[in-house]
Amino acid sequence: MGAELSKRLTELFRWIDPGPNSTHLVSDISGWWRDPEVLAEIGPALADLFRPESPTVVLAPEVTGLLLGPLVATALGIGFLPAYKNTGDRRIAEPTTWATTPPDYRGRQLALGVRDRHLRPDDRVLVVDDWVASGAQVRALYQVISARGATPVGTAAIIADCPLPLARELRVRSLLDGHDLAL
Repeated sequence: MGAELSKRLTELFRWIDPGPNSTHLVSDISGWWRDPEVLAEIGPALADLFRPESPTVVLAPEVTGLLLGPLVATALGIGFLPAYKNTGDRRIAEPTTWATTPPDYRGRQLALGVRDRHLRPDDRVLVVDDWVASGAQVRALYQVISARGATPVGTAAIIADCPLPLARELRVRSLLDGHDLAL
């Protein structure tokens, strides 16, 4: 990744204090999506982290992954698959493979699903997300990938704020880490 992209990502990132009843600061990455240079460079930068592994498809969880995943897939010249969160508000009306996350950084458990018809046994899947903290969603997505007979090649993230042993185990590579954002 170029030094200029790293600089822009850190400059455009903010921590927000949501008020006196909150127990933690909230990350604000909205500036990344407003900057046309970041939009042009972030997909190729994340793609380059795993280009040698020759993924055949990018898989990313909603919500931010639905923006980021297609940028990476386009840079790699491959397709994109969304992973949906089963929040109970809507159902996918076709066969879907689901996995439940272990508790995430907020203690929530989420169900993540991918339509069966789009994930093939010969796929080499690159998971893409904006932030990896606990690895909960990555683990669930790897379960879905494996259940469909496909192979997870790793996870490309903008920020990895997880312990190094976990990053190694899950094959997480990132453009920034928590220290870059003064966590």
